[in-house]
Amino acid sequence: MGADMDIKGFAVDVDGTITEDGGVISLDAAYTLRWLEKMNYRVILVSGRSAWEAYALSVYLGTTKVVVGENGGVVATSPLDMTLLADISYSLMAYDYLSKKISNVKKKLVFPRFTEIVLERTFDIDEGRRILDESGIPVTINDSKYGYHLTHKSVNKAVGLKLAVKHLGIDTSEIVAVGDSEIDIPMFKICGYSVALGNSPDSLKNEASFSVNLSMGDGLVEAIQHIAEKFMKIK
Repeated sequence: MGADMDIKGFAVDVDGTITEDGGVISLDAAYTLRWLEKMNYRVILVSGRSAWEAYALSVYLGTTKVVVGENGGVVATSPLDMTLLADISYSLMAYDYLSKKISNVKKKLVFPRFTEIVLERTFDIDEGRRILDESGIPVTINDSKYGYHLTHKSVNKAVGLKLAVKHLGIDTSEIVAVGDSEIDIPMFKICGYSVALGNSPDSLKNEASFSVNLSMGDGLVEAIQHIAEKFMKIK
């Protein structure tokens, strides 16, 4: 994408992108996102957390009140207006199946979910993927580094983001995506530009338009500085 991209907004992951270790919000990242909103850019939180958590965070950060939760499974435009894009029964089926095949499969203590199951990172994810592939259950298992997510194959962050931007009257080609985990790959693929943070796996960096050196909240700030210099001509 050239330096003439007409940016309308940013799709920003939460855990590991605007947080530090322990899930604490980076104050520098929060300030940066608020600055983007004041510059009239839409900042859409696209998270593996529940839509309630993502929406509440958007309120306190002062970002756009359209959020994507559950890795694309839920799009919320208010605390009561949520669109569910998957049926959680398949994820429950996958959880039951994995529990019988692998020891130490544990649900993570999280806010209630509508479309996915979140597991503790207590087993080999590659083994889990192999078992689910053999089962024929239409569910993927992905690592957000916050937990393992059992999500229906029909949804991902790209699917949720496409619906979110429709509410805002913009296109994903006008969006810059910022993230740090493999779950962000689908949204990187559909956005006009994407930035992987320093704490990202190679699989995400390979899909990104650009990678920064710093990690987590500091990486988010570096990512926006890069965008400001490349597209906004701000130094």
